[in-house]
Amino acid sequence: MPVHNIKPVYDENSKILILGSFPSVKSREQQFFYGHKQNRFWKVLAAVMEDALPETIEEKKAFLLRHHIAVWDVIESCTITGSSDSSIRDVVVNDLSCILQSADISHIYANGGKSYELYLKYTYPVTKREIIKLPSTSPANAGYSLERLVQEWRNNIIH
Repeated sequence: MPVHNIKPVYDENSKILILGSFPSVKSREQQFFYGHKQNRFWKVLAAVMEDALPETIEEKKAFLLRHHIAVWDVIESCTITGSSDSSIRDVVVNDLSCILQSADISHIYANGGKSYELYLKYTYPVTKREIIKLPSTSPANAGYSLERLVQEWRNNIIH
């Protein structure tokens, strides 16, 4: 059973928290979030924040902290086939208290339907913190062009 091997990115100045479901195979290999070259997360965030596209892991961490964004995933470990959210079962969730107790998080966002669904099922009963669902930046979300994703994220993210 794969275990989440990527530490959350946040600091005491983080204001928003973006949660994915569980890292893809590529992200687990690279030891950082949204590592698949087809995932549009970094392109979308760079456009929304009107900043340069971060390339390296260090640039991505600096980008997130500069924009007061925390990133993690709802799931700590699960049974999953490849990177398919639809195959997720046997869920063990991450404890978000390390972020929520040390940063003044004003808004929590789900990157896609699966993280939203899992948060509501497992995490909301503990945190009692609302979450806003954003369309997934995954390449599997082919119904959304990059432009449409940027517009939806821009319309919903408070920064």
